Amino acid sequence: MTMLPAALALLSLCAIVHAVSHPLNVQDNSQIIVVDDVKVPVVLGVMSRCPDAILCETVWDRVLQRVGDKVDISLSFIATPNASDPTYGLTCMHGAEECAGNVHELCVAKYHPTSEWWPFLQCQNFHGRDQIGLPDTAVSCATTAGFEWENDQASECTGENGQGQEGIKLLQESVKNSIQMGIQKSCTIIINGKQVCIRDGTWYECEGGHTPTDFIRQINEEHRRLNSAD
Repeated sequence: MTMLPAALALLSLCAIVHAVSHPLNVQDNSQIIVVDDVKVPVVLGVMSRCPDAILCETVWDRVLQRVGDKVDISLSFIATPNASDPTYGLTCMHGAEECAGNVHELCVAKYHPTSEWWPFLQCQNFHGRDQIGLPDTAVSCATTAGFEWENDQASECTGENGQGQEGIKLLQESVKNSIQMGIQKSCTIIINGKQVCIRDGTWYECEGGHTPTDFIRQINEEHRRLNSAD
């Protein structure tokens, strides 16, 4: 009989160890719910060689430095459908080189994470608008962004001189989406499906402001809203 308390203590210890090893069991009806963080979708309606787009993307570079982990950013390109154009089926406002630049950026965005395609975009802008869409610029900016252009999927997508069939199809689809979303000016900023600002010679229709601080505040507010419990 003197051994009974010790045996009970041993059983209690085993039960504790089992509970630690198996926190969810038949005697524990609690549930652990893991909710993925919802990022705020941001669309920039742009043209790759447009000065307003470059300025807008520079502003958003500062925004992403602060709240990039809360944002899912993408580009939607502006051009005019043109069935008579033999290469792109589109007319780009700043020439065929801009169509090629659009293709470069779309292909890199398709095959690389934001941590690589966004630096690629910024590098192209840094080279100057007249260099965007040129093969040498793509090679240089790929290296800057952390990947090699040769034999990369983005390079195959882009094709020679930005005229690859996959890249052209991506551009045509992007332009179609821009038309469907009503994007007409470069740069048009859309946050979670709502147009919040336009840069076209000047900033306008920017109720929430147009500085990096303004956009950071809007992203934080929208992120809290998207991730708040009902």
